[in-house]
Amino acid sequence: MKKILINTFKILFSSFIFLYSTLSIAESRLQRILETGEIRVGTTGDWNPMTIKDPSTNQYKGFEIDIVTELAKDMDVKIIFVPTEWKTLVSGIVADKYDISTSASLSAKRALSTGYTNSYFKLATVPLTLKKNLSKFQNWEDINRIGVKVAVTLGTTQEQQAKEIFPNALLIVIESPARDYQEVLAGRAEVHITSNIEAATLVEQYPEMAIVPVSEPKYPTPLAWLTPQDDQVWINYLNHWIEIKKAQGFFDLMMNKYSLKSL
Repeated sequence: MKKILINTFKILFSSFIFLYSTLSIAESRLQRILETGEIRVGTTGDWNPMTIKDPSTNQYKGFEIDIVTELAKDMDVKIIFVPTEWKTLVSGIVADKYDISTSASLSAKRALSTGYTNSYFKLATVPLTLKKNLSKFQNWEDINRIGVKVAVTLGTTQEQQAKEIFPNALLIVIESPARDYQEVLAGRAEVHITSNIEAATLVEQYPEMAIVPVSEPKYPTPLAWLTPQDDQVWINYLNHWIEIKKAQGFFDLMMNKYSLKSL
């Protein structure tokens, strides 16, 4: 009798696992994407060279755009770019406005509301100023002084970082589509902080700007796609895709294309 009960339990348990797995797949965004033939990708279009929107064509381009385009190609679906801002990046995922976002810095705060994929790139934070200000700013401590104006973009990881690094400075918070570096160029702020990736692009684009020669960058941080927190089937698929592409050298090719180097 005991053996019969154990066998019956095993059958019921196996049936439950099978039913749960089937329902999970059916309810996953992965299945919805395959059925609709479309994947929605949230992107800010203001992070050079990762995601940039060309105002003349309304088309997106950049490192991240090439990567998610490759994902859509491998899934044999159409890609739909959904415009978003840094301050609404997380809420857009939560509200199901898009299936993933182009990459963002991993942070404990964001992880409270969203899921993340595996990372495929790591960056760090550096300060920028105008070349004419380099005599005043040679290290992080020079910036953390009363009266120094530091520009940050609302909703970015750098906004929180600036609060921690520069408690004595005056933070000027900018809302997108405006950007913090524009405040430095206009003379309304003296410094802004950004990733080493964007910093290299900005000093090339604007010769009057320079990276403050700090001894080392701060906050080495992995990048990853934001995903719905409750859809492990979808997250698993994306993670498998990322690991396969790593093994195939795809990310190395993309980094070479955009002259990027992961930390």
